[in-house]
Amino acid sequence: MMKTPFSLLSFATVLLLLMSSGWTGSQAQAAEAEDDGKLRIICFGAHPDDCELRAAGVGALWAKQGHHVKFVAVTNGDIGHWREAGGPLAQRRQAEVEKAAEILGTSVTVMDNHDGELEPTLENRKKITRLIREWNADLVIAHRPNDYHPDHRYTGILIQDAAFMVTVPFFCPETPALTKNPVFMYYEDRFEDPNPFTPDIVIDIDATIDQKLDALAVMESQFLEGGALGNENRTPKTSEERVQRIAQVRQSQDARFMRTAQKYRDQLIQWYGEEHGKDVKHAEAFQVCEYGSQPGEDQLKKLFPFFGE
Repeated sequence: MMKTPFSLLSFATVLLLLMSSGWTGSQAQAAEAEDDGKLRIICFGAHPDDCELRAAGVGALWAKQGHHVKFVAVTNGDIGHWREAGGPLAQRRQAEVEKAAEILGTSVTVMDNHDGELEPTLENRKKITRLIREWNADLVIAHRPNDYHPDHRYTGILIQDAAFMVTVPFFCPETPALTKNPVFMYYEDRFEDPNPFTPDIVIDIDATIDQKLDALAVMESQFLEGGALGNENRTPKTSEERVQRIAQVRQSQDARFMRTAQKYRDQLIQWYGEEHGKDVKHAEAFQVCEYGSQPGEDQLKKLFPFFGE
């Protein structure tokens, strides 16, 4: 019987053969993530709602173009509610971000760290490094390490710590190192000390603002019930109150991203041209981290392919 040429074997068959010869699952994931001509973006947030709040608009834009977007919550959010906590809350918040991912067209992972207890340990650095490698990331986005919440700060530090290690072969050697260093970026924030957020790119999210608001609305524990700082009075009791509360959340979050567009109007005009830039109503903004690859304007346009030419 003729042997099947290697070139005719299905990719899945090749993976099975490699895994049976000792290849690890992480290696298989990395191979599966290799170049299909689409971008691979991974966003890290401290809690199950942070990525969605800060990058759902651009995440949905990437997804519409067929690019691969993963949101990662670095803690499970298990104390992020005024009335409930522990495993049941973690499961509830996992379900909420999974619903949000369906709306946005993204994927989501929730890490098993306790909310409020995140530390920039070696173990967590390794976990983050593996996730970035397994995703074969072109772009990594996270909080800046100056922020009001310790989990946000330490998420930023962990991402910074991984920015070089993802390319070091004998750090976490069971998960193959990346041969390219991704671009690392930060979400917009309002903090000034020790240095203010300064955007390197600002993105028009008018086309996906409704998806973003829909995604936030399904995270009811946070946006309808107020999360850790909520109370009984903020929690809707009837279906009518729930409809009203959703409308309030949508209105407040819509205004938030209108403020971003207005604040960075000059940058929007720079990226989109005067006519388009002046018309943008909602935006998300991102700053390049000094660690990782340092993109020029052309590379930023490849990573954020929304400008047309």
